[in-house]
Amino acid sequence: MTSHINPAPLTQDNAALVLVDHQVGLMTGIRDYSIADLKHNIVGLAKAAKVLGLPIVATTTSADSLWGPAFPELTEALAGEEFIDRTTVNAWDDARVADKIKATGRKKLIFAGVSLEVCAAFPAMRALREGYEAYVAVDACGTFNQTKRETGLARLVQSGVVIADGASLMVEILGDNARPEAWGVYEALSMDWATLVGQVRNSVPQALASSAA
Repeated sequence: MTSHINPAPLTQDNAALVLVDHQVGLMTGIRDYSIADLKHNIVGLAKAAKVLGLPIVATTTSADSLWGPAFPELTEALAGEEFIDRTTVNAWDDARVADKIKATGRKKLIFAGVSLEVCAAFPAMRALREGYEAYVAVDACGTFNQTKRETGLARLVQSGVVIADGASLMVEILGDNARPEAWGVYEALSMDWATLVGQVRNSVPQALASSAA
């Protein structure tokens, strides 16, 4: 297997999020996740990315004639973001999408899409060929049967795309629970136990002051 993985971590300055075709019509066909769980994961990923200030590229396919708009909860979470509507199967094949991704200036791209094996996988694999590092947040991707999920994941790994859950990718970018964005990230990801983050953040200055005394 050829590896394209760079061990350098994801950061707020080197990563961008690409959301592909989380559309009402496509979501109705999902069979590998419950719709509620998938929506939760997608919206949490989008909100956390916004808290961290990541560039976000969002796209739909033939929204007016085929698959409908992005589902309302995602549209609300991405208020102010443009959804680029296209006809190409591979989002990267639309020049507007490719140009917007390139304009982010980021080399580590996190993809999520419906379906996993096409909408997320095709542009992620293209990103590798274009010299980017590609990640897929697999729990923010759904597909239409288990075979598609298994073969899609296998193809991604064989291609050198990093697969992970969205929350882990966002927490890697957060990097430090003492950062002011920490609570917002954990809240976006619906990690209710993250009230402890506030205690960590408050305790760090106290600990530093005590050690300096």
